[in-house]
Amino acid sequence: MVLHAGRLHAKDYAYVEGEIRAVVAAAAPRPVKVILETGALDHLEKVIGCALAKAAGAAFVKTSTGFGPGGATVEDVALMRQVVGDDFGVKASGGVRTVADARRMIQAGANRLGTSASVAIVTGR
Repeated sequence: MVLHAGRLHAKDYAYVEGEIRAVVAAAAPRPVKVILETGALDHLEKVIGCALAKAAGAAFVKTSTGFGPGGATVEDVALMRQVVGDDFGVKASGGVRTVADARRMIQAGANRLGTSASVAIVTGR
């Protein structure tokens, strides 16, 4: 699911958490990834979005849909990992095109990658 950025910007945290909880309940027992669209959020919104996703019972946070402003950055992945801890998923998505990109995201804390360059990354070409 994509986090409701408008409600997050408006500081309507109860709404954002409630919406995530509703999706988690509807999807159970399947894990839910909450896409933050980090390129559209400031630092504090990224922190709060991650905390709300974890509190609401999601399984992952993800950097972007691939259609928003910007993709995964090492800084965002590291921040997300710091906020959610080691027992939660972090998916770096958007702009992961090379083996070096993939390695940087994994080193920053991603345990999943979203990329359209999977073959190039795996083969190193």
